[in-house]
Amino acid sequence: MWNKEETACLTGHRPAKLPWFYNEEKENCLKFKSDLETIFSGAFEYGLKNYLVGMAEGFDMIGAETLIKLRKKHKEIKVIAVVPCKGQELRWKPEQQKRYHKLLKQCDDVVILSDRYTDTCMNDRNKYMVEHSSVVIACCNGKPSGTRNTINYAKENGCKVRLINPDDYKE
Repeated sequence: MWNKEETACLTGHRPAKLPWFYNEEKENCLKFKSDLETIFSGAFEYGLKNYLVGMAEGFDMIGAETLIKLRKKHKEIKVIAVVPCKGQELRWKPEQQKRYHKLLKQCDDVVILSDRYTDTCMNDRNKYMVEHSSVVIACCNGKPSGTRNTINYAKENGCKVRLINPDDYKE
């Protein structure tokens, strides 16, 4: 297991709620990724070595890729995939499925919470990550969403929250 005080989790919006949608080559997304690298480097310097990632499309996968890139510089970084259920990626586009499987192979550990999809598995994943973290790094525009619910749960559980508003990256 990992030390909660040295652990952060990531939560954030899917592509539909990000200004660049699926086009991560857009200038605003490249700026976002650069800023995210700076945020994660600061989190590492703060003492956060373990990062729980829910492995959903959008912010989760961008975050995982950024952390894996940073791991080359900071060898102590551990990326732990927290998968809500087996087959979560089966309804995604083929290129997203390929990206997901590539990322899973690069993670230091993979935790699968359920053998099958359930009505609560995504929320269960979010709670698991919050309960095993001291900090939540969230990409959220503040509107009602699963991400906002996770942020509220984190605050109720005494986690620090580092909020990134994707609307700040609108063109």
